[in-house]
Amino acid sequence: MQGTRLKPPNISAMTIRTRKLIGTVALLVLVVVWSLLGMTIAQTPWLANSGLLQSIFYVVAGLGWVLPAMPIISWMSRPDA
Repeated sequence: MQGTRLKPPNISAMTIRTRKLIGTVALLVLVVVWSLLGMTIAQTPWLANSGLLQSIFYVVAGLGWVLPAMPIISWMSRPDA
């Protein structure tokens, strides 16, 4: 029996189902916080007075949430170990 190693119990491993639940909640929080920040910034006078800046801001704010969401989604879809 010398040389064989016993594997410790895999208590801390998270199943894909648990990761998807946590990831879904994290994505919902991200989208809500992102949209509230976007609405707050969109109401600032320097942005509200310029049509060009508004256009640029809405494109960046509309697509910008994808960057922080990508690591969450890839973590969620990782297969079970």
